[in-house]
Amino acid sequence: MSRMLVSLVLLVFLCFHASITQGEQAIYKDPKQPVEERIKDLLGKMTLEEKVGQMTQIERTNASADVMKTYFIGSVLSGGGSSPKVNATAKDWVDMVNDIQKGALSTRLGIPMIYGIDAVHGHNNVVNATIFPHNVGLGASRDKYLVREIGTATAFEVRATGIPYAFAPCIAVCRDPRWGRCYESYSEDHTVVQMMTTSIEGLQGVPPGDMKGMPFVNGPTKVAGCSKHYVGDGGTVNGINENNTIVDDSALYGIHMPAYVDSIAKGISTIMASYSSINGVKMHANKQLLTDHLKDKLGFKGFVISDWQGIDRITDPPHSNYTFSIETSVMAGVDMIMVPYEYKEFINGLLGLVKKNVIPMSRIDDAVTRILRVKFAMGLFENPLDDYSRVNELGSKKHRELARQAVRKSLVLLKNGKPGNPPLLPLPKTTGKILVSGTHANNLGYQCGGWTIEWQGVSGNNWTAGTTILDAVKNTVDKNTKVVYKKNPNEDYAEKTRLDFAIVVVGEVPYAETIGDSKNLTIPDPGPQIIETACKDTKCVVVVISGRPVVLEPYLDKIDALVAAWLPGSEGQGVADVLFGDWGFTGKLPRTWFKSVDQLPMNQGDPKYDPLFPFGFGLETQPKSQDDKHDL
Repeated sequence: MSRMLVSLVLLVFLCFHASITQGEQAIYKDPKQPVEERIKDLLGKMTLEEKVGQMTQIERTNASADVMKTYFIGSVLSGGGSSPKVNATAKDWVDMVNDIQKGALSTRLGIPMIYGIDAVHGHNNVVNATIFPHNVGLGASRDKYLVREIGTATAFEVRATGIPYAFAPCIAVCRDPRWGRCYESYSEDHTVVQMMTTSIEGLQGVPPGDMKGMPFVNGPTKVAGCSKHYVGDGGTVNGINENNTIVDDSALYGIHMPAYVDSIAKGISTIMASYSSINGVKMHANKQLLTDHLKDKLGFKGFVISDWQGIDRITDPPHSNYTFSIETSVMAGVDMIMVPYEYKEFINGLLGLVKKNVIPMSRIDDAVTRILRVKFAMGLFENPLDDYSRVNELGSKKHRELARQAVRKSLVLLKNGKPGNPPLLPLPKTTGKILVSGTHANNLGYQCGGWTIEWQGVSGNNWTAGTTILDAVKNTVDKNTKVVYKKNPNEDYAEKTRLDFAIVVVGEVPYAETIGDSKNLTIPDPGPQIIETACKDTKCVVVVISGRPVVLEPYLDKIDALVAAWLPGSEGQGVADVLFGDWGFTGKLPRTWFKSVDQLPMNQGDPKYDPLFPFGFGLETQPKSQDDKHDL
């Protein structure tokens, strides 16, 4: 009888314990519970291996279901140009992300992974997505509401492919156009950059109030954003990418830091550490700025992510002492490490450092808490898998119209008519013969620039959908106006051909990051010769496609009208809209246009400020009626 009683008591105890345990397990899965309680519950259930896995971000080529499950991987990304297959559709992307996610969900605790991608001017890795002007062009618009709308459209297209995390916006303050990433910066002026942090509200949603540093993502059509690259990446010596930024506190906190303060106020979910250094200290190893200032003083409660193999570059040569790099970066305050390939080495290295008490468990718990906080804020635990409900919205007409509007507002008119002559712009739609020439007139890849389909960008018209400037001109002029296209006309072409005017489109070829660093900032050949030839015997407007100011002074006298079009993206029709007067020029220079590279760096407010065109310059034109005849 006593044995039966003991057995009964034991059975009741086991049932009671099981119910408590199940109740505890349910806390982190219960969306009605406060986020911090869910984090505490989940963190208490995690092993060290599961925590280290959450801190690891790997490239999609490694992210098999087995790897996700075995190593408890917390995040996956697509590097520049990394896609499920050539010409992958939105559905292909959704399927790939879901397959990877299912691997993460099959782990003991079922913690969803977060998939990230560089969507820096639209969903630029994906074929047929809308490609918006790069940030430098948006800075020329001075339109923070437009930039918010672009963020909204970008988030929608990113989510259409099943991806919930975008490595954007870049809020660098580019102080030297020789920097290969200058087009990713809205302006040399931090107030313009701060203005454009409305992109965060577009990407993530408008927060209900002061977020007090908490991450905010408002629903299934929004993405977690990532302000980058913290901090001072636009101020490196001589504009050399990933180099040293030498600044005093006034410049650091007065120029390079303010947009991060604004980002945190808008609920930014993540912040990416810069490859560059501040006064000789690598940012990936800078505890004072990553932890003491960003997290403790500014109150940022999302997570800090490294750049691509960023911790490797703490040492010279990179990856030469990886254990040291792991220890230094994690202790400095980097929470999630973009490995992206050597994930086993990273995981084993971090595990070893914790087990040897080199890195305290409290630091690991802080990092994982921040990562989980973002995942809960995004609703990933409730909706880890995506569906096909938005796949047809990729590159939608509505988004392309928005991009076209952005192009119109980004164009800056630098010259309009030679001295003593009437303005050339706007151009007439009804005329005899127009020459369209130049390396960039009929090249969609060139007008989109870097970070488009491939990391370094592409050349040609067969990579994605869009409208070239040549086609835009043809679409705009009267049906009786003859448009002749000569990419590189013969020296005597204009003289022998009766032309009413020429539109010359030249500029930089696509580049990204260090490959874009330039000491001379000249327009590549044959661009200068095309300007000389096409403008010699006819009135001409030169449209410059570039990510930054380039050398123009030698050609200025030969040109009747000059337009800075930056990198306008897929909707070239916006260029023709303004050239032909359907819309007026309104853009203002987001950065100083130098006379000579010998003047660089040169920014507004400098003692020896002697630009070709000053910061904020931009001539304006009024739209004209459709039947207005414009004499040349």
